[in-house]
Amino acid sequence: MQSITKLKPAIKVRNLSFYYGTSKALEGVSMDITQNNVTAIIGPSGCGKSTFIKSLNRISELETDVRVEGTVEFFAQNIYSPRVNLNRLRRQIGMVFQKPNLFPMSIYDNTVYGVRIAGWRPKAELDEIVETALKNAAIWDEVKDKLQKSALGLSGGQQQRLCIARALAVKPKVLLMDEPCSALDPIATMKIEELISSLRGDLTIAIVTHNMQQAARISDFTAFFNTDESRIGRMVEFGATTQMFSNALDARTRDYVSGRFG
Repeated sequence: MQSITKLKPAIKVRNLSFYYGTSKALEGVSMDITQNNVTAIIGPSGCGKSTFIKSLNRISELETDVRVEGTVEFFAQNIYSPRVNLNRLRRQIGMVFQKPNLFPMSIYDNTVYGVRIAGWRPKAELDEIVETALKNAAIWDEVKDKLQKSALGLSGGQQQRLCIARALAVKPKVLLMDEPCSALDPIATMKIEELISSLRGDLTIAIVTHNMQQAARISDFTAFFNTDESRIGRMVEFGATTQMFSNALDARTRDYVSGRFG
């Protein structure tokens, strides 16, 4: 694996502090999420992992009043600039959540939902987008004969892969994943991990996970978050996954990845 200093960042975070109202959730986070790699975000509950990943496409602003200090640059553009088009930003930096969040409509319509919001496309083009996205999400063979049936009739693992297909359909540059396997059984989890591995090299992926084995299996780089004495989230250490799991620099990281706490 190359040194991260030689890789190009898709997202560059510098001295990021994040507030929900007046309550500080994160302080002083700086890291690069490099192009066409998988970056895992690990740490105990309440350390700010989900807050951090939601800050990378400003999706947290849909939930509550938030404020940031520092910068988040997406291909050299500050995403917190008042000139940023949020709809375009969230198409370019897609998001998959902990639980599948499909709409009560067909598999086909779920897949092209974001594409249709972006503008009109002829039916033939939509058909091609659906097939490509579902193939890229490794679910085409399972659903190709029931595209007009309700997406809510799929299994949990299939629903999560359909959410990934919906995100891929708008051709994002980055895909954020917040605990995408936490509600899935081992077989469905394996399929999601295989999918993430297949997307590596074509897409930049950042994934929050509680599963240390999963982080070790699928990621190129890992960031370990923890809380300080004030219960504010901070990034303790960041580096190549192989180093983080075999020879971490910080004792807290070594204790966490070895299962001594968390």
